[in-house]
Amino acid sequence: MAGEGAPQLADVAAAGITVGIVHGQWHDRIAGGMLESARRTLAAAGATVTEHPVPGAFELPVVSQAVLEAGADAVVALGVIIRGGTPHFEYVSAAATQGLTDVALRTGKPVGFGVLTLDDEQQGIDRAGFADSKEDKGREASEAALLAALALRDIQQPSS
Repeated sequence: MAGEGAPQLADVAAAGITVGIVHGQWHDRIAGGMLESARRTLAAAGATVTEHPVPGAFELPVVSQAVLEAGADAVVALGVIIRGGTPHFEYVSAAATQGLTDVALRTGKPVGFGVLTLDDEQQGIDRAGFADSKEDKGREASEAALLAALALRDIQQPSS
């Protein structure tokens, strides 16, 4: 399982941080599990949250960029791409990944990467943050976005 070796993060305190959750709507069971987990994680940290549904993973970069340019400190991008019998999987996966990387670099703001690229639905269920899931990618992407936003705040506004 890819989650082996993942950091065990302490509770994150993110009062004053605004995070946009941009979430695709394909594969609603898996996507819904990740969205609920992201909501819980961000609420527990005290972040201010906005939500922005998009049709699928391909639309995540452009909406994430708009959310960041509108003033959010970070974005959590959630999507599910399940391999099919055509090269479509590779194209969408590459576009979403590169697009979200470009958004983070262009805006100078963090994008928590919660895009699952899967061979089958069970792999997604195992990572969606359900009670019986082995991993929680919605939480992990949210924590990554929060921690990066806090690190950037410390760099940009050092305490005297």
